[in-house]
This record gives sequence, structure tokens and C-alpha cells, in this order.
Amino acid sequence: MRGRYDPAMKIRPVDVILLLALIAGGSFYATHWIAVGGWPEVAWKGAGVALLAAWAFASGRPWIGLVLAFGALGDVLLEVAGLSVGALAFMAGHILAAGFYWQNRTGPVWLAAAVASGVGLASWLLTGNGGVTLYGTWLGVMAGTALTSRFRLAGLGAVLFVLSDLLIFAQMGPLAASPLPGLLIWPTYFAGQALIAWSVVRSRNHEDLHDRL
Repeated sequence: MRGRYDPAMKIRPVDVILLLALIAGGSFYATHWIAVGGWPEVAWKGAGVALLAAWAFASGRPWIGLVLAFGALGDVLLEVAGLSVGALAFMAGHILAAGFYWQNRTGPVWLAAAVASGVGLASWLLTGNGGVTLYGTWLGVMAGTALTSRFRLAGLGAVLFVLSDLLIFAQMGPLAASPLPGLLIWPTYFAGQALIAWSVVRSRNHEDLHDRL
């Protein structure tokens, strides 16, 4: 029996940008074993999420596009300006994302608050650093609001984003000598960003289709 055809899932020309984003972001994992260095590596690192942002903008979803653009900026700034400056770009994106998810909230407020508190506490326990804890709390707010929004895959993507950052924090402390964070940080981060982009863009496209019918 054939499944019902869903026009919302039709591949559009703009989705070529998504394919390029997945190629750029997925292939960057190779730099864990292959030394590139310099601006080529910085550009390669930023390309994946930058293209996800371009895909969101081209698909008419500027809010999540701006969130992803801050993520791409953070990726680049981490390499050229250090952890603190890069974290500011990411935190700006988390604040914007939280506002967007809050406007699309379907779950309980207590769950969002619990996630935010839990991630903030974990950030403190792993590093004992006030600045990292502030960032981690906003990271948790982003994840908590995503999990309670109607964008279910974005919630999963946010959880992967949290896992990636907690691995970074663990690498600064208890797992400093372990190879595990280095193996998992990039794939969990980029998969999280890709799921966030996909969830919001495709969900909104599906809504637009039904509005026209």
C-alpha cells in the first residue's frame, strides 16, 4: 500500500543550501584527525551552521535564521577570539531562540525552568566558574523552552547542543585527560543545530501549505 504523498516534503531548489550545509558541517569532523589550521579551518568550521542559517533565511524563516547566524559567528569567534567572546555570540543566539520557542510554547513552564536550572547547575559543578554558569543557564533556558515548544525535533536538537557544551565544560575539568569529549563535541553540536533548523523550517513550511489549501 502506497503512503500518502505529502507536498510539504517536496525537495525545493533552496534545499540545495541545506545539502551543502550538511556536507560542510559533517565533513568538518575530519579535522579531529586531519590538521588543517589557519583561516581555512576557521572558514570550514563556520560554514556548516552559516549555511543552515542561509537555508532558514532563504526559506522565509528569519528568526531561526538569525539564531543560527549567531551560532555560526560563535563557531568562528571561538577560534579567532577565544572562548569568552565566542560564548557571547552563542548566548545572544540562545536568548533569541528562547524568545522564539516561548512564543510557540505548548508544554509546562515548570519543565522549562527545571531544564534551565539543571543545565546551569551542571555548568557550575563541572567548572566552578560564574561566567560559564551564566552561559550554561541561558543554554538551559534555550533547551527548556525548545523542549516545551511545538517544535519537537528542535527540542531534541537543543538537548544535543546542551550535551555538546557540557562536554566542553567537562573537558575544562573532570574529563581534561579523556579523549571522549573531543570525539563527541562536534557531532553532537552540529547534529543539534541541523535538527533545530530542520524542525522549524519544515514545520513552518507544512503550516504554510495548509494555509494555502
